[in-house]
Amino acid sequence: MDRRMEITRLGQGVDATARLAPEAIARCAAALSGFHAVCEARGVVAIRMVATSAVRDASNASDFFAAAEAALGAPVELLSGIEEGRLALAGAAADLPAGDGPWVVVDIGGGSTEVVVGAAPDDPRLMVDSFQLGCVRLAERVLHRDPPLPGELEAASELVDAALAGAPTLAAGATAAHRMVGLAGTVSTISMLNQRLTTYDRARVHHSVLSAAEVCHWCDVLASDDRLARSARPGMVEGRVDVIVAGAVILRQVMRWLGAETCLVSEADILDGLVATLR
Repeated sequence: MDRRMEITRLGQGVDATARLAPEAIARCAAALSGFHAVCEARGVVAIRMVATSAVRDASNASDFFAAAEAALGAPVELLSGIEEGRLALAGAAADLPAGDGPWVVVDIGGGSTEVVVGAAPDDPRLMVDSFQLGCVRLAERVLHRDPPLPGELEAASELVDAALAGAPTLAAGATAAHRMVGLAGTVSTISMLNQRLTTYDRARVHHSVLSAAEVCHWCDVLASDDRLARSARPGMVEGRVDVIVAGAVILRQVMRWLGAETCLVSEADILDGLVATLR
């Protein structure tokens, strides 16, 4: 009925400090207050809210819980990386043709990236890995210059490769024979850039296809741009300008590691998984 998204950068600085910044909590609480008003206007009778990587890693998570619950009037569920991956697959698979799996679902978040292998969330062979490398965390850790230096880009690629190499379940179960599905803002933004969409059009982004060559192209182009040039590109999403390079590096390295020639872009994601699993 009403789908909204706000980038609040809750994970700001968490990788370095292991704490949620007060201003980041305040931004998120303000967004939640706005969502609560929408819920009241729509006559919503039950609210479900989850927190993910940034809150998992923060020593002051209780500060966020208090602010979020006050703004939304509902408790917060803290998901593990495994639960986050299952919900991402539940959301993506609900909008994919039955029987076309198994899938490799890659959900690139701000603080973590989940890679899920399976046909459905109840697949007994389901495998989930959650890596503590998302676009915000990777950018804050190694991409300090604008545009990034070649050495910084190499370090970013090496960090992603090291994380993927330490995933025995994926090494055993994910192959190029599985169709790759990409979720979240990095993948959607690259699709918009690739189509030169000046305004978001879900019908054109959802289930669009990115080739490995296109992902590599945009990784190189965005890494050569400075912030101003990136922000001026048709399709760039406000709030992602400073983390899109890190996200593109993650997507490129995952595709290389899997040997995936294409990535199916899905706008059905963890939000849809939360709805699909409501009882």
